[in-house]
Amino acid sequence: MTVQVKLTYDDYLLFPDDGRRHELIDGDHYMTPSPSKRHQRISLNIAYRIRAHLEHHSLGELYTAPFDVVLSTTDVVQPDLLFVSSAKTAMITAQNVQGAPDLIVEILSETSRKTDEIIKRKLYERFGVQEYWIIDPELDTIKIYRITPQGYQRAAELNRETGDILSTPLLPDLTIPLNDLFA
Repeated sequence: MTVQVKLTYDDYLLFPDDGRRHELIDGDHYMTPSPSKRHQRISLNIAYRIRAHLEHHSLGELYTAPFDVVLSTTDVVQPDLLFVSSAKTAMITAQNVQGAPDLIVEILSETSRKTDEIIKRKLYERFGVQEYWIIDPELDTIKIYRITPQGYQRAAELNRETGDILSTPLLPDLTIPLNDLFA
């Protein structure tokens, strides 16, 4: 009989600082290599636009990876970007976010596609992250999931080719043309 040991946040703190992203989901260790140049460019583009918006609208705080989100003792993730509204900033500590941010953004890579689209989507839904964006650099698309009483519903799938513009009720008046985001 094999007993599977679930890792905890205490175990997570002992992982090496090796340039890879280490995460725990339901006590299982996930590790991905550092992101690609295009991934980083997209992350910077979206972070820049949201940050500029937040400078003029005091709506909350934006963080980029690596910054831990501790959802539970066995669920610790480092999303590419996360937003915590002003109403929830008490959950932000010097080391991490303790609880579910309002918005999480993940940018897909070859090694993270299944984890981001299935495993993390279910995790974020379970912990009540209000909105989850999955950015696909290969297809120049963004899937937006919003929480409802029934769980996540896909609110939109935006595409660069059709000239779509990204917006969210979490950040009123923010508009980001996908052409700018994927430039």
